[in-house]
Amino acid sequence: MPDRALPASFGEALAAARGRIPASEARLFLREVSGASAAQIAAWPERTLSAEQAARFADLLARRVAGEPVAYLLGVREFYGRDFQVGPAVLIPRPETELIVDLVLARVVPGAAPAILDLGTGSGALAVTLALERPAATVTAVDFSPAALAIARANAAALGASVRCVESDWFAALDAGERFDFIVSNPPYIVDGDPHLSQGDVRFEPASALASGPAGLDDIRRIVAAAAAFLLPGGWLMLEHGYDQAEAVRGLLRGAGFGEVASERDLAGIERVTCGRRP
Repeated sequence: MPDRALPASFGEALAAARGRIPASEARLFLREVSGASAAQIAAWPERTLSAEQAARFADLLARRVAGEPVAYLLGVREFYGRDFQVGPAVLIPRPETELIVDLVLARVVPGAAPAILDLGTGSGALAVTLALERPAATVTAVDFSPAALAIARANAAALGASVRCVESDWFAALDAGERFDFIVSNPPYIVDGDPHLSQGDVRFEPASALASGPAGLDDIRRIVAAAAAFLLPGGWLMLEHGYDQAEAVRGLLRGAGFGEVASERDLAGIERVTCGRRP
């Protein structure tokens, strides 16, 4: 958008975005650049934008039209009722992953202080949320990406969560004697070359957090094969996976000796998380 076309007011900004991005996103960008509330934007379309605000809105609009995710443009995404910092180094937290939090909380005995391991923590959404929901828990977050761990640490600090962050390729850097009550993970599970990898927000997310071999199960297999050695007796392994992978993941867990294997459905009715318990 050239300078002469920069919007001078809320109304002009919304008009410039109309038909290019959803109105809800345009309002989010206006709130970001101006500090105004949604009610103020609706009530006073004539309210003026400074040149700096207008230029920033135009930049956000252009980048969103080009496909950049809203979460990356704003630097934040809500997860389990809290705002998490995000950026291109981490996967954008998604609502279906909240199912893992619910499943852990449902299994934590009142008054217990469980040890929880989050593998491939990314932004730290799972680890930080579990640490805040169960403050007595000891939570460890693992990721092989230093850039991702920096974001996870920042989120833990900003939200007041006590989380130990470890740079590791899955279990590799953990002490051999460490044991956990829960191991949770939202690992890469998309099939290599899946056309969805070149569509929508996914185009901008780290490929290492998305794709995992010809069946999308390479990383899940690695986790399942090693997890029992890091679980306490009776401990749970919980894995998010693709919409059509539940049966395969159940088979992997049973083959590794896990009991009480079951898949849980997300709010869309999709088998999204499969759990198994170490005998």
